[in-house]
Amino acid sequence: MLLRQLSYLVALAKERHFARAAATCNITQPALSAAIRQLEEELGVLLVERDKRFNGFTPEGQEVLLWARRMLSDYDSLRQGIQNARRSLTGNLRLGVIPSALPLVPAVTDPLYDRHPQVKVTVWSTSSIEIQKGLDQFELDAGITYLESEPLHGVLHRELYVERYVLLTPEHGPLGGRTSATWREAADLPLCLLTPNMQNRRILDGVFKSLDCSPRPQLETNSVVNLCAHVRSGRLSSIVPKTLIQVLGMPSGAVALDLVQPEVSRKVGLIVPNREPLPPISLALFSLQFPGFNGADVG
Repeated sequence: MLLRQLSYLVALAKERHFARAAATCNITQPALSAAIRQLEEELGVLLVERDKRFNGFTPEGQEVLLWARRMLSDYDSLRQGIQNARRSLTGNLRLGVIPSALPLVPAVTDPLYDRHPQVKVTVWSTSSIEIQKGLDQFELDAGITYLESEPLHGVLHRELYVERYVLLTPEHGPLGGRTSATWREAADLPLCLLTPNMQNRRILDGVFKSLDCSPRPQLETNSVVNLCAHVRSGRLSSIVPKTLIQVLGMPSGAVALDLVQPEVSRKVGLIVPNREPLPPISLALFSLQFPGFNGADVG
């Protein structure tokens, strides 16, 4: 009963609405409310601020919520460990990925599918900050993110590749006949870039700031596909990782120019929570990508 009550509490935290939380748990709203009230009585504290609707969690509720996520994660790991002992790992891998790395996800997940065909993978495109938060709050099992610029904590990590940047620009635009461009030249173009909450954008902003440049993007988005689509239209240019072009191909009507003065690169890697025992599904993903990893060495 306790695990069920905790799962209801986590669902309420996600939905922030009693009826929607009940629907995700496949129960009625009164049943969900009653289960949470029973948990409050058992613990002797008020967990949820409520009048006629959900008004958030009390400080004690926030603490219990963190424990609930941890206990549910540990329970999933226990089930996966038992299944893994039987050589039939199942379950859902929750993978957070920065937008610029999305095209490379199959290279990470395909070995997992090959070894454990019953595993399901759910991929969320999100910021590096949200990936770290998701691991901290037991809402993600692994992440593909930047290993530099913003410090990581409580994770094991290994490098997957080095991200370098190109100017994606219309082939008939002012720089269309070139093979390279400077960051200053890029700053003078009408640009479309990722939104400021994305670390990729903060990296670009940092380069421009170091050169005392102030580009004014005409479009901001959280989708790298959207960036390519707007460059294809012939009006805007963008700065994207070179790997994006290598994996997805060049958008029609566009060219990719190496960005120089300076040449900028950032490491991108796979991260998993540094917990003992490491969740079996996280361990499987990490060890298949980096043979020889045994869960004991810290990145």
